[in-house]
Amino acid sequence: MGKTFKWGILGTGKIANKFALGLATLPRAELFAVGSRSQEKAESFARTHGAKHAFGSYEQVAAHPEVDVVYVATPHPFHLPGASLCLKQGKAVLCEKPLTVNLQQAEQLVGLAREQQLFLMEAMWTRFIPAIVELRKWIQAGRLGKIVKLQADFSFKAPFDPQKRTYNPELAGGALLDIGIYPIAFAYMIFGREPVHVSSFAQLAPTGVDQQAAYLFGYEGGEIASLQAAFTADFQKSAFVIGTSGMVELPLFWRAQQLIVHLPEQKPQVFDFPYPSTGLQFQAEEVMNCLDAGMLESDVMPLDESLRIMAMMDRLRKEWGLRYPFEQ
Repeated sequence: MGKTFKWGILGTGKIANKFALGLATLPRAELFAVGSRSQEKAESFARTHGAKHAFGSYEQVAAHPEVDVVYVATPHPFHLPGASLCLKQGKAVLCEKPLTVNLQQAEQLVGLAREQQLFLMEAMWTRFIPAIVELRKWIQAGRLGKIVKLQADFSFKAPFDPQKRTYNPELAGGALLDIGIYPIAFAYMIFGREPVHVSSFAQLAPTGVDQQAAYLFGYEGGEIASLQAAFTADFQKSAFVIGTSGMVELPLFWRAQQLIVHLPEQKPQVFDFPYPSTGLQFQAEEVMNCLDAGMLESDVMPLDESLRIMAMMDRLRKEWGLRYPFEQ
């Protein structure tokens, strides 16, 4: 079964809670320590999820000699300092997406991990859930023919509040880094290369961050990715992977538990891939498998791909004239 890994978590917010719930389903994962800027919040989180230690600082988690790997679940602008802190203390790191807020920061973080010879992975959890693992197998086997088009949308209604992370530029707010990264990363997974043509349009909120946007990628072979993300309205949140021999529909694609196959002149075939808990456990399992194998990064979510995705998001923001205050 392999060794048991002692996990630390930086942050006690919504995504940290979901990760802890998923982690609890893995027999060889132990939630060992949680760190927060509030001792009270850390202790509450530890009671809820059974963590052995609760610390009122991130430094104490990073420095604890028994912690093997740390999940960084802080707001976007704090990914770089939190992950760097852990790497400098010799810890493997799973960092919540986006890896950082821009390419310069991402290159700094990846450079540090490689210099320290330590494992680092962006927590692109969608890639590791069973439905997406199976989809990749189908594509590689040619079941859909040549993939010629991808459509993916992630949109929900987020009421405007300039203080919340969704709209606050000081917290790298906007749809792109929060949810737009899902369809963009999905396109990188499906096509496996850079687009040769990129166009986009964004509507900016009164705070200057993107509240909705569309991204169109064109590839050298003529393939197209049509992608959208928005905080302005609730939409279907589906993806459609379209090939010359058939199409796969993925309802709620970023957390898919179902693949619907559409083949010419046949009734749709529905394949279910249910999973327990939140689904965030599969990325943790990948981290532990990589560490068992002595790997410094994942083949499924390699660091160079994280850098390419971040470069694309920088490019899109530049088109929109969107710079965060701390980038000035």
